[in-house]
Order: sequence, then C-alpha cells, then structure tokens
Amino acid sequence: MTVLVVTATLVAFCVFIRVPGRIILGGLATIWLATVLVHGLLPEAHPLPRALGGTFQAWMAMGIVLAAVLGYRVLLRLAHKEAALTAAGTAPRGEGFSPGELDRYARHIVLREIGGMGQRRMKEAKVLVVGAGGLGSPALLYLTAAGIGTIGIVDDDVVSNSNLQRQVIHSDARIGMPKVFSAQTAMKALNPYVEVRAYNRRLTAKDATALFADYDLILDGTDNFDTRYLVNEAAVAARKPLISAAITQWEGQIGLYDPAHDGPCYACVFPERPAPGLAPSCAEAGVMGALPGVVGSMMAVEAIKAVTGAGETLKGRLMIYDALYADARQFTVKRDPACKVCGQG
Repeated sequence: MTVLVVTATLVAFCVFIRVPGRIILGGLATIWLATVLVHGLLPEAHPLPRALGGTFQAWMAMGIVLAAVLGYRVLLRLAHKEAALTAAGTAPRGEGFSPGELDRYARHIVLREIGGMGQRRMKEAKVLVVGAGGLGSPALLYLTAAGIGTIGIVDDDVVSNSNLQRQVIHSDARIGMPKVFSAQTAMKALNPYVEVRAYNRRLTAKDATALFADYDLILDGTDNFDTRYLVNEAAVAARKPLISAAITQWEGQIGLYDPAHDGPCYACVFPERPAPGLAPSCAEAGVMGALPGVVGSMMAVEAIKAVTGAGETLKGRLMIYDALYADARQFTVKRDPACKVCGQG
C-alpha cells in the first residue's frame, strides 16, 4: 500500500503539471523494477521488503498484467492506424487519398493526435485567410503543405520589393503581381492536391457575410484595426471560429475567438482600438523579418488543431510572443456579456 499510495500521488502530480505520458510510464516502470529487485534480492525478513509490502510473486504478476494491458492498447492503436491507411488508400479519389497524398501526409497520419481521420478532416476543411502579407505568407504555406483541402485568400494589395524581407510566399519575379495570385502560384507549386481560391479585393462588410458562410475557419493576418474589427463581426455573425494575430517590431500576439462555442470574440478582448500612435503599423515602427514567420506558423498550428480536434486550442487564451527576449506569455481572456458584437451590448 505504501508503494501504491506514493506512486499514485506522484502520477497525479505529474498529470497536473502536464508531464508527457511516456515519461510517467518510464517512471512507473522504474518504481516497479526497483520494488521487484528489492523483493527478489533481499530476504523476506529484511525491513525494506516488509516496508514496501507484497511479495516477489505478487509484484511480478502485477507487472505482467499491466504490460499485457499496455501491449494490447498499442496493438489496437496500430490496428486503427492501419485500418485508416487502408481505407484511405482504397477509397474513391473524391473521398479518400491517392497514393501520392498518402506518402505526402504520412508524417501526419502516424501522429496519434491526427491519424488518418484527422488528415481526412483537413482534406475536407475550408479555411479562409484574410491577408497574404507577413502573417498570411507562412500560414498559407503551412496550411497548403498540411493538406487543407480548400484555402481562400483575400487581399487587394500587390507584391512590392519592401514586402520580400518577411513575406516569404512571394518572390522577386512576382513584384507588381496581386498578392493573392502570387500566393496562389506558390501554393499550387507546393501542393497540387489543394484547391486555392484567390479573391483579389478589399474585404467589405457586404462581401464578408457571403464569403465567410462558405468556410469553416477564418484566419485574420491583416495589419489594420478597421479590417480586424470587420473580420471579427463577420465571423461572429457567421458563427465561425476566428484565429487572429498581429505583429509589430519584435512582438506578436495570437488568439482563437469563438463566441459560438463559449469563447470570447476579438471585440471582447479589444473593445476599442488604441489611440493614434500607440499601435503603429509595421511600415511606421518596423518589424523583424522572421517574426511573422513564427507567429504566422502559430496560426497554421492553431488552424490544424481546430480542424482536427488535436490538443488544446488558444480559445479563451491570448498568447504574447516576445522575440527580442525569447519570451512567451499567455493570458486568460473571457467573453464579455456586454460586448457590442457578441454579447447583449
């Protein structure tokens, strides 16, 4: 009982502080092995085996039973993955994966949290990205590489020379081309299995209502508050989750806003735009080139988790990343009942 109580306490503590499961299992195996060795090497009359309790035979039997249970779970997991791969590979083209897609997404499919079903959800998903600039560039590239089936891009700007310091989806040869078509070219070159829809226009409230209705998830990587508030209002009206991020100089922030599922909306957290001069644009304040790559990649990660159901999203949390001091912080954010967009205000 002493060993079991101490072990249970340690496991509970490790789960509370989110220690990886493989480390917990390793610790349990070490405790079991040490107990078996004590009972096997020392005489029964010795105070240490008596303090640990049980017998050599009982501890060996417990280990064999637990090993059998864990082995059975591993076999079930492997069988599930094999079935998913087989089903995906033999399904019709419109429903499953081609051999080329299976090979391309193999590293996702073997992930326990994604698997064949998660990859299928990504193929069936429709994600709209507003802004093909610094944040949109890495987000679009990684969503494309991940196999999101349909990706929409909204932007009315053209590629300029000053963009290329950070907007990695564009190239020098495409300076002067509308960003949505430049991004579309890069995305199709990266993954021909993905459908890319380019909307070369400035987003308006009228367009947003109809456009958002056709997508499952919205990503906002724009650089001005007018568009951010417009995107948030349209996402709330369409009951679609929104991943919104922003960057300036060396710092970025990201959150997932989903009031349709008990999360806050963007306006709950930022009810009023900052006073002039407090939040200058990248053109005014500058931005470190790799920063949008980090934060834009985080947007893609959150999108993949939101689509597949893997892990825990940033819903109800705001993450702040400080690249200059290599620091990341999180804040809990809650829905405002008096919010003028999603509440009673």
